[in-house]
Amino acid sequence: MARTGMRRVGVALGAVAVLATLGVPGSAVAGQDDGHAGVQAALVSYRAHAGPGAAVHAGDASRSWDLHVGPKVVNTNQIIGPNDAFRIASQTKTFTAAVVVQLVDEGKVALDAPIERYLPGVVAGNGYDGNRITVRQLLQQTSGINGDSGNARAKPDGTYDLRELVRAGLAGNPPKTEPAWNYSNINYYIAGLLIEQVTGMPARDAITARIVRPLGLNQTSLPAPGDKSLPGAYVHGYRGGTAGPVFLWLDTTFGDWGTGPAEPTRWSTAGGMISTLSDLAVFDQGLADGKVVSAAGLAEMRKTVATDWPGSEHYGLGLWGHDLSCGGRAWGLLGDLTTGYSSATMATDDGRHAAIVTNTAVLNNDTPTRLDVLDAALCDKE
Repeated sequence: MARTGMRRVGVALGAVAVLATLGVPGSAVAGQDDGHAGVQAALVSYRAHAGPGAAVHAGDASRSWDLHVGPKVVNTNQIIGPNDAFRIASQTKTFTAAVVVQLVDEGKVALDAPIERYLPGVVAGNGYDGNRITVRQLLQQTSGINGDSGNARAKPDGTYDLRELVRAGLAGNPPKTEPAWNYSNINYYIAGLLIEQVTGMPARDAITARIVRPLGLNQTSLPAPGDKSLPGAYVHGYRGGTAGPVFLWLDTTFGDWGTGPAEPTRWSTAGGMISTLSDLAVFDQGLADGKVVSAAGLAEMRKTVATDWPGSEHYGLGLWGHDLSCGGRAWGLLGDLTTGYSSATMATDDGRHAAIVTNTAVLNNDTPTRLDVLDAALCDKE
């Protein structure tokens, strides 16, 4: 969900195809906040290979501000606002990791204990041994677990069980022969099972009780099985590309034949959550401020290993560490979903925060990247 590839256009059964001119309505171009010209320029450049719309919510300990370009619904003047809901994809992993670290704080889980201790027989077969994979390695993506759960069988009602996602993922993908950092959603499906085993409640309820409600994240949720809806004034998701002088945008907010339905249990504790730019900024800042896990727990989350992803070379427990151009490091995560969203949120220890979303999956490495835009926002002096 945070890996990059090429964008493509397809004919979507059940999706809404919209022809939109290369230009966007004037009222959907200017920033909402005065100033921040450098950030606005970076956002406009980013939207040129993203789109149809993009927005940033950023600020410091004393205030927040918002910028946007392009529409949240094509051929309208509707902008992406800080309180508009969207599917946050792999940003879900930070919530999941934080709950596990809370359980570590409470003495109910040990980071360096084998997952077999808590989920006997779950991580087994096809070369896997739960006695040789620790909780830390799962959260840090260094378990050697490989691939995804594309062959998972849905239940008769179309929803997915976490155990089935884990079973299918492990059975279909043998482990890496030399375990190192390797991004796989399966690690976080297993983490979801761990939460359920230790807390005795569904992972979505644990995340709600332990993080969403205490932080007052009223626009954030891991939806119930079968709930494919988006609340309130949501951001529409699109897939698209150029077709002569226009873009062809396919409205895939709720899925299409190429991506499948927007069933939240298919992504679950690895990528199934819904939130907003403002809520995500509150969460990441709350994590940095010690409102979610203990100081010792946060230090564990920030123990990183190297990755090969430019701009996100440091990966901890459900957190990227991004080295800022103005000095220091920001912490957060990225998220991509093929039903039409790319997003990222970062926060620093001195109260700076920035969140970005665009309403298509930006599966390429064109610059500026979303991290370039966030870097500009976090380093902004206006």
